[in-house]
Amino acid sequence: MKSDCEKVAAIVSRYSGNRDSLISILQDTQSEYHYLPEDGLRAIASQLDLPLIQVYGVATFFKAFSLKPRGEHIVSVCLGTACHVRRAPAVLDEIKRQLGMEPGETTKDMRFTLETVNCLGACALGPIVVVDGKYDGQMTPGKVKKVLRKYLRK
Repeated sequence: MKSDCEKVAAIVSRYSGNRDSLISILQDTQSEYHYLPEDGLRAIASQLDLPLIQVYGVATFFKAFSLKPRGEHIVSVCLGTACHVRRAPAVLDEIKRQLGMEPGETTKDMRFTLETVNCLGACALGPIVVVDGKYDGQMTPGKVKKVLRKYLRK
């Protein structure tokens, strides 16, 4: 997937071409494409008159940014200690089975990206699955299908 230079230019112009807004520009670009396409990074660097390596450095420094296509829905499974002892690995296994993929992958239809995290900071609710920023606590393998079904309909 390539970015549309006009869309990237519009994002940069919303910030008046201000170099100090690079992170916000990258966030908006990723929201538009679900990742940061290479040609989008090049356009941002050019429009902000920054070296590409500087833009790339910011894009790779923060875990929130992705240089490869991500799905419409991001599924995060907490594998921190509190979640782990409450059977988070079994929940992850069920999600992998339901979506037919491993952590770090995106479904072929670009609907879901699966990732694991070390802690989401809500240990009392563990195990936790977060889909598009919505926390589902006290998750069990039996609840996985119901949670994913909400996002399959959208």
